[in-house]
Order: sequence, then C-alpha cells, then structure tokens
Amino acid sequence: MSRGSLARAALVGVGATVIMDAAGEVLRRATGVEPLDYRLVGRWLGHMRRGRFRHESIRSAEPVHGERAVGWLAHYSIGSGFAVALEVARPGWSARPTLGAALVTGLVTTAAPWLVMQPAFGMGVAASRTPQPGLARLRSLRTHAIYGAGLYVTARVSGRVRPS
Repeated sequence: MSRGSLARAALVGVGATVIMDAAGEVLRRATGVEPLDYRLVGRWLGHMRRGRFRHESIRSAEPVHGERAVGWLAHYSIGSGFAVALEVARPGWSARPTLGAALVTGLVTTAAPWLVMQPAFGMGVAASRTPQPGLARLRSLRTHAIYGAGLYVTARVSGRVRPS
C-alpha cells in the first residue's frame, strides 16, 4: 500500500466528514434537531489530559481552553482515520470505491459513539441514559450512514477514479 493511496483515503475521509456535517446542517434547519456540538468532544479530550475519561454529564463538565477547535480537529481527524482504515482493510478502495463497502464502513463507525463517546459523556451505552434512546440511536445510524455515503461520493468525485 502506497503513501499516496493512504493520503488519498485521508482526503476522502475529510470530504465524507464535510458531507456528513453539511447534511447535519440541512437536517438541523429542517427539523430543528441540533447535531453533536463538537465543542463537547474537545471538552472530553481536554479533560483526558487531566486524567478524567468519563463524566456524569459532559455538558456540565468544566469547559477547557480551546475546546471548540480541539473538538473540530478531532472530528475531522477521526473521519479521516476511518477512511484510512477502510483503505487498509480494502487496499485500493479509494481509487475504485464501492457503495456497499462505504455504507458498511459508515454504519460500523457508529460503534464509536455508542460504545465510547456516549458512555464517556454520561449518556450511557448507545444513548441508553437519554430521554429517547431509540431516537438517539436512529440519529447516530443516520449520521454515520451519511458519512458512509460521503465516503463513496467523495472517492468518486476525487478525479482519481479509474473508469469502470
């Protein structure tokens, strides 16, 4: 696997994350439902430096300096990292993308919020401690399916796709 294919995959991940965020904004405007505030991701990461990995409520945790920038940087780094993982698992995928692999990857990435972030934020495994866990889970699945579709779209439009 070449550095070029890994770099291409990383950029595809950034593009997919942009698509996910744009769709989140469209959904916010259409439904009034706010997407995750990535400032809270930065707060969580900032508290990790102090040895705190879990919170009763990340929203009520003490803010940390630069949390918004840290959160957004982490968000795009994670989106890029998942795309690189797809490229490693399926070498050459970013040059010859398939929708199925992209959507499966997007849906599999739902494990990150369900099993890591939501419990650490005080929301329970798969949002089990939220007022509407089923709805929260569906929203996570929708968001990550959009990310998966974004992987495919970004890879296809990257201009580096070989003709079928």
